[in-house]
Amino acid sequence: MNSHSQSTSESNPTPPDELPFVAPCRQLDALAPLRWLELGWRDLRRAPGPSLSYGVAVLAISYGISAIAWHYGSVYLLLAMLSGFIFIGPVMAVGLYSISRQLQAGRQPVLGYCLREGRRHLGNLLVFAVILLVVFLVWARAASMVHVFFPMDADPELTDFALFLGVGTAVGTLFAAVIFCASAFSLPMLLDRRADTVTAVLTSINAVLRNKPAMLFWAALIVAIVLAGFATGLLGLALGMPVVGHATWHAYQETIDASAWPRNDAAIQENT
Repeated sequence: MNSHSQSTSESNPTPPDELPFVAPCRQLDALAPLRWLELGWRDLRRAPGPSLSYGVAVLAISYGISAIAWHYGSVYLLLAMLSGFIFIGPVMAVGLYSISRQLQAGRQPVLGYCLREGRRHLGNLLVFAVILLVVFLVWARAASMVHVFFPMDADPELTDFALFLGVGTAVGTLFAAVIFCASAFSLPMLLDRRADTVTAVLTSINAVLRNKPAMLFWAALIVAIVLAGFATGLLGLALGMPVVGHATWHAYQETIDASAWPRNDAAIQENT
């Protein structure tokens, strides 16, 4: 789409009753996620204060979760709570999308604006949060059922442990894939456009399924960044999560053609 046709579409948005079921997506090359990370790192360097504030918040919540698990003396509780925290991570990253959006508009990002913009989209965010909560509760139930495969013998075989780990990994991967497909592009679209949650989620799923090589690589990079954060005693999350959040905004910009939906420009105009 050239700049003239895109600007025409922006100034003459499609009537609500003629909007497509999902926003179309562009085809991505397999190495596109590397560009997104580079752009995310650039946004972090351009707005280190607001970005790292979110990183510190993620770090504080992670340490709080770890303290609760330590108090109750359960490693399993720690793993479960951290997994649940990762499930709601996309919703918490909305502020980072807002920072990248402000930078893209040529403005100096401020946290107050991020909070106002988040409040403006609270309804859609709550719907999405409920979706994540339902998936997480189902995942938690499935995870408890996986324990039937845990070897109870006094001297278990290595194959018994392999079966338990294999089933648990498969179940966890399935639910993580569902969350990834639903959240890869939906929240940036809700922030950017006047679209409903169902449309944004279906748009995200459609784009992920049509760009499997690039999105598998993107998912692997996110997992690597999260694991690196855990390996550094969670300190790496303070830097890694802001970069991933900013990169997700640029991933949406490059992948989704949401020009048929009007922009959410009210907050920007209020803050100009």
